[in-house]
Formats: sequence, structure tokens, C-alpha cells
Amino acid sequence: MSDARLRATLTGAVAILLWATLALGATLSAGLPPFELLALTFSIGGLAGLAVVARGGRLARLRQPPAAFALGVAGLFGYHFFYFVALAHAPPVDASLINYLWPLLIVLFSGLLPGERLQRHHLGGGLLGLAGAWVLISGGGTAPRLEYLPGYASALACAFVWSGYTVLNRRFAGLPTDGVAGQCLAVAVLAALCHAAWEPTVRPSAVQWAVIGWLGLGPLGFAFYVWDHGSKHGDLQLLGVLSYATPVLSTLLLLAAGRGEAGWPVALACALIVGGALLASGRFRRG
Repeated sequence: MSDARLRATLTGAVAILLWATLALGATLSAGLPPFELLALTFSIGGLAGLAVVARGGRLARLRQPPAAFALGVAGLFGYHFFYFVALAHAPPVDASLINYLWPLLIVLFSGLLPGERLQRHHLGGGLLGLAGAWVLISGGGTAPRLEYLPGYASALACAFVWSGYTVLNRRFAGLPTDGVAGQCLAVAVLAALCHAAWEPTVRPSAVQWAVIGWLGLGPLGFAFYVWDHGSKHGDLQLLGVLSYATPVLSTLLLLAAGRGEAGWPVALACALIVGGALLASGRFRRG
């Protein structure tokens, strides 16, 4: 792997670390309607990005071809829209299990890109990561139920939307990441419309405002900028497998905050996901 590709991959991996804080942020912002939270956080993420671009005199770099802009908005908004629908129509554990097919789908779909090739160590690492995520989220076992089929379908749509967005984003590798600011602001507008149509407005508390600020600047803001860069220039297969670290790190963070209990699923999931990442990195290849 070239130095530039490695740097881009590591940059994209920063998003994985930031997304690990989402679960704790969600617990601290409990009581806020999801689309209201989405509108507020994406507004912060978009405005922060816009401020950085303006300060650097790069406003012209905000312009994007319609296809690139549409892909970004569809990926960012579509994923969260279907995720909220999934949570409303299926148990959170089931929805999360199906949703976490997206890292494996990134590994698989990226093999279809020009100049990319899906290799056995990538696939093996993705499958190990998937197994680890399922063990962690399910706690060792879960059973699907037909009455939750709409929720399952929405969770599956999440996986395909995010993996499709990530892989197709490679087509626009020549475009600067600055354009994500406009995409975030468009997502904020769409979320505000959904909030106005379907949700009551809740006034955030001081603690919730602090959490909204962090989410908007971090996991629902800066994370999308570094993920954009990583998906355009990094190793997509490795990024996909590394993404399975998100549920493990999220769980460990919740445990550290006293909001969960450790058990064998956490230890087993850590072993599977770390093993999958090492395998996908090619560390164990012969020659």
C-alpha cells in the first residue's frame, strides 16, 4: 500500500473512532425526536465545514456536479432515514444486526471498482468482523420475527445505502472533500422537513445542547469529512473491516460510563473483530 493510500485509510478510520461515541451520545440526548436531533447536528456539521472552507478562501470548492451532490445527500440522509424507520418497526438489536452488514458489503462491492480486486483475506476478514458484530449486538442469540419484516427491510436498506454511497464515492475521487459541507446542510433541511411533518418539537436541555454540539462537530459532522476522504483515496476493503470496531468501541465506552455490563460477548467480539482486521490487512499472507 502506498504512503498516500495508507494516510487516506487512516484518515477515514478517524470516522470509525468518532462513530463509536454515537451510542453514548444517543443515551445522553434521550427524549429528543430523532429527526429534530438530525436536523440540529447536521446543521452544526455543515456550518462548521462551511466556516472552515470560507476561512481558507475555498468557497469555489463547494461546487459539485449534480451527481456527486445527489450521491452525498442520498447516502447521508438515506442511511439515517431508513435507520430511524428500522428502529421504529423492529427491536433495536435486530435492526443493528442487519444494519451492520454494511461493512461487509463495502468489502464485497469495492471489488467491482476499476483497479480494485476482492481477495480472500479481505473477504475472510469481513466475515470475521461480521461474526464479531453479531455476537456483540445480539448478546449471543436472537431470533427474527415476521411481524418485524418492515423494520428488517429498512435496516437492510441502511446497509445497502451506506455501502453503496461509500463505494460509489470513489467515482468522485477528483472532487475536494469541502463539498461535504453543502451535503450536510441539505441533509439538515430534509431532516427538518421530516421533523415538521412527523414529530413534536422538544426544547433541548443544557446537557442535551452540549451533546448536540459534540455530535454535530464529531460523529455527525467531522466524521463525514474524513470518511469522504478515506472512501475516495484509501483502501476500501480495509476500511470496511475496520468499521466493525465501531460497535466494540461503542460498547467499551458505554461500559466505561457505567451504562452497560461486561460479559463474554464483548470479549469474543473483540477477538473476532481484531482478528478480522489483521486478516484483512494482509498481515498473514504468504510471501
